[in-house]
Amino acid sequence: MRLLVIGASGYVGSRLVPAFLDAGHEVVAASSSQPRPERFAWGDDVEWRRCDVTEAKQVAAALEGVDGVCYLVHSLDRRAFEDRDRVGAETVRDAVRASEVTRVVYLSGLVPEVPTQDLSAHISSRLEVEEILAEAASPTCSVVSLRAGVVVGAGSTSFEVIRQLATLLVVQPVPTWLEHQVQPIAVTDVLRAMVEAFEEDRLTGAVDIGGPSVLPYARLLAECSRAAGLLRIRIPIVPVPASLVSLGAAALVAAPFWTVSSLVQSLRHDMVCRPGHTWEPSDGRPLLGVREAMARAFGEPGSTPEAPLPSDADWTRSRAPVLDELHAPATVRAGASLVLKRARSVLSALPGL
Repeated sequence: MRLLVIGASGYVGSRLVPAFLDAGHEVVAASSSQPRPERFAWGDDVEWRRCDVTEAKQVAAALEGVDGVCYLVHSLDRRAFEDRDRVGAETVRDAVRASEVTRVVYLSGLVPEVPTQDLSAHISSRLEVEEILAEAASPTCSVVSLRAGVVVGAGSTSFEVIRQLATLLVVQPVPTWLEHQVQPIAVTDVLRAMVEAFEEDRLTGAVDIGGPSVLPYARLLAECSRAAGLLRIRIPIVPVPASLVSLGAAALVAAPFWTVSSLVQSLRHDMVCRPGHTWEPSDGRPLLGVREAMARAFGEPGSTPEAPLPSDADWTRSRAPVLDELHAPATVRAGASLVLKRARSVLSALPGL
């Protein structure tokens, strides 16, 4: 198939494009910013198109001549992200209806089985996008949403928030409501599911994808510390409002503020796959456990999909190279990296700089 990957330059997209190529597909890579093929090892192996999903003409042009659409767009890094994601989904839905696309696959988020009004803004928005894209389904076009929770891999936003907190804090306070269960999935298995979604007609509607490990959030922090070779202490504390935890976490990691805030708000419920609605690989090969996935995330750059890539967002990488070379303690390096990141943000906001 000839596949359009909308969001190809993002974390999942940068790893998914080569997986599609390996599977024998042709790929059209689309991004909202000016394409920079030189950032990626596969950059010269695909056709690039610029595509802001809120611009109908750009979306229509991007869909020309493709058989399938892989939709990876999320706008968590800004306030009122729900509005932009809604408009983007509606624009793509309308363009698909007017095209010859036969398959749409959206990477969504796990949806807790609670009343809709109790969902976080992040999950509520993902569900809304699912429902809008599903309206593009027709006798000639099928739509599937793959719902993932925490994606384990260096560069993944959810993993990086966990990694940076686990690295910076020697003593990690864990509110009791963060003892909810999570079912992380290695990015290797996300890629497997995405590739299979374009090859298996049995995948339709909303399908949950998760790894074999179900564990509380505090244990996920522990596994991250273990993979990094760090000794950390986690202390249960009395319930703290999610808004306060969001502010604290956002202050301690280099990720965009609105991204961290939205992710933390989503941890108020169990984030696990639904029995009977969970993806099982058609090839029968086992899924990666959280411990192996974590170990890979700390591996040599480019060695596995979980390992870091040069194209990953700047905020996911250490910004204190001198301390890295001096083998300073992990907490010192993490703290220095955070301070430098905050300083750069302030300087970049000053006029004339």
